[in-house]
Amino acid sequence: MARYVGPVCKLCRREGMKLFLKGEKCYTAKCPFEKRSYPPGQHGREASFRRRRASNYSIQLREKQKTRRIYGVLERQFRRYFQEAERLAGLTGENLLRLLESRLDNVVYRLGLGDSRSQARQLVQHGHITVNDRKTNIPSFSVRPGDIVAVRPESRRLKYFKERKDLLGKRTVPSWLDLYDEEHLAGRMLSLPERQEIEVPVQEQLIVEFYSR
Repeated sequence: MARYVGPVCKLCRREGMKLFLKGEKCYTAKCPFEKRSYPPGQHGREASFRRRRASNYSIQLREKQKTRRIYGVLERQFRRYFQEAERLAGLTGENLLRLLESRLDNVVYRLGLGDSRSQARQLVQHGHITVNDRKTNIPSFSVRPGDIVAVRPESRRLKYFKERKDLLGKRTVPSWLDLYDEEHLAGRMLSLPERQEIEVPVQEQLIVEFYSR
């Protein structure tokens, strides 16, 4: 399966903001973005001082790229999400974010079972996560309201998950999810998230404008 394998801190520098792709490290002084917030590349530092006025297309493109990178989705898959969002009732931009938030890897991350979406994706791919008591190793699996997402009983004995229980209270779980059983590392999706419940620095209307050109 295709995926980005380069240094993720370069993605934050390219977008000019922290995307929190490396979990807890992004909250510390060790985060590379704290030392080099200018764009990557040979002339990145110079470009940060003499940037030209961005065109509408450039602004829309950057918003789309930023959203893709936050959720760890490649272009073809992101376009499919957008096409599905267009078919649903309601605002296309908000539908798009709901589809992205409903991904299994994102739900695992939001429940606090992983420090980042990439780590949550790895937990899913390695078969540690179940949905409604069935092992699911597809990160893009769409979780629905009422579904129960939990760590497999066999996996709870691993050192990582034993230590995870002590860290669960450090991150706030969104109101549309419920970590109802911290001892057994199990949570439930209560409903699809409303826009105000999705805390991502994204202007989804710019993405709609980009694909509507």
